[in-house]
Amino acid sequence: MKTEIIGRLYEQNLIKQCYESPKSELVAVYGRRRVGKTFLVRSFFSEQFDFCFTGMYETARSVQLKQFGKELSKFFDCEIAAPKDWFEAFDKLQEYLLSLNKEKVVVFLDELPWMDTQKSNFLPAFSYFWNMWNSGKTSLKLFVCGSATTWMMDKLVGDKGGLYGRISRAIYLEPFSLSETELFLSTVKKVNLSRRQIIELYMVMGGIPYYLDMFDKSLPLARNIDQFFFANGAVLKNEFDFLFRSLFKESKSYKKVIEALSGKLKGMTREEILAETKLTGGGTLSEILDNLCSCDFIRKYSSIGKKEKDCMYQLTDLFSLFYLKFVQKNVSQDEHFWSNMTDSGVKAAWSGYAFEQVCLHHIWQIKNKLGIAGVLSNAYSWSARPFVDSDGTEWKGGQIDLLIDRKDDVINLCEMKFTDEEYVITDAYEKTLRERIALFKHVSKTKKAINCTFVTTYGIKSNSHSGIVNSEVTMEDLFTPKNR
Repeated sequence: MKTEIIGRLYEQNLIKQCYESPKSELVAVYGRRRVGKTFLVRSFFSEQFDFCFTGMYETARSVQLKQFGKELSKFFDCEIAAPKDWFEAFDKLQEYLLSLNKEKVVVFLDELPWMDTQKSNFLPAFSYFWNMWNSGKTSLKLFVCGSATTWMMDKLVGDKGGLYGRISRAIYLEPFSLSETELFLSTVKKVNLSRRQIIELYMVMGGIPYYLDMFDKSLPLARNIDQFFFANGAVLKNEFDFLFRSLFKESKSYKKVIEALSGKLKGMTREEILAETKLTGGGTLSEILDNLCSCDFIRKYSSIGKKEKDCMYQLTDLFSLFYLKFVQKNVSQDEHFWSNMTDSGVKAAWSGYAFEQVCLHHIWQIKNKLGIAGVLSNAYSWSARPFVDSDGTEWKGGQIDLLIDRKDDVINLCEMKFTDEEYVITDAYEKTLRERIALFKHVSKTKKAINCTFVTTYGIKSNSHSGIVNSEVTMEDLFTPKNR
């Protein structure tokens, strides 16, 4: 039935279950632009639909209805006049589907949010079509996709009106993991990269299949990145702006939040974001933050002892991080900009933080290596400013890249290091780690055991200071496929 699909085993199984069930099913596949939603559905069914239609970006209702009629004509194999509205369009679709006299019909509506233009009454017509499907002889398998994640969540999956409780299955499609990225590059692109190079590419592209598919195996990694972002006519130079325009109606406000967070990599509170962006408080900013979290652009986390209002928001989307750091304000005319950044301190600082985010995207793999994949836990960053205790003790302050706070009374204090060789812990750094652990225990008042964990590319070099490390995770462990 389906052509070769890289990864997505869990999602394919969900689609298969819905297709094989005896009843009608409405399945919503959503996720950010370029993540492979359309490819997944079309490949699974090998393009064998009883009807399919794709919405058009910022296109008038009349034009979309005309195209809908043309697509119906192709499937009906006779001329169908353009419907006057969406109610008539779905009436004609139902008439056609029932005329097939099949036990099961499969319909795919792609970019559904783009069909819902202003005053189009698309959603009421769509809801009526689905709710009134009452053929006892034919089960309807209706698959819908949309890049505008907020529309999919608010008006479809989370609808409180005619579609409330009607979605059979909502399938959120995530970017590729490192293991899926490696499989895609080796089998589809026939690209032979080391795992360290794959992580470097991942830190730029963030596991988005559409971007990875542009990789030119005849060029080295750095030259590929130059071609993507810095060469004349670079294919991804304007992708950031279009990405946000296609996902969010008030895209400028969303970009303001992302840009603010890109300048404070360890995160900002809601009040700090409000002060930085000057956006309207209340529901507007709350909605933006919720939507960005839903689309995996940012994450929200709280630390031990912190209140809800002190929750932090952190930019985690790797593509946005790279774009804002190196592309948005780049005035260089150097088409080999990235190739010439090899030994740059700026690049080293970015890669260190980007590697932290890669690790956060692979928490399951880290927990799996530590043998705690099944243990309930919360992952977050932590920091404390310098202060003086009531007894006069001075504390320097400090921050921790990642804490895994476990239900089994253990906290893994994780340090992430992206290096070219084994990481060497010096006397000074061991002292810093011990001070940091003491600070965390003192401020958090935790009674849990603290395990010092290092996540590195090639491991820790054994020396007189490496004994402080309780457990290690290397980049090889990050490539472990996740079982669901």
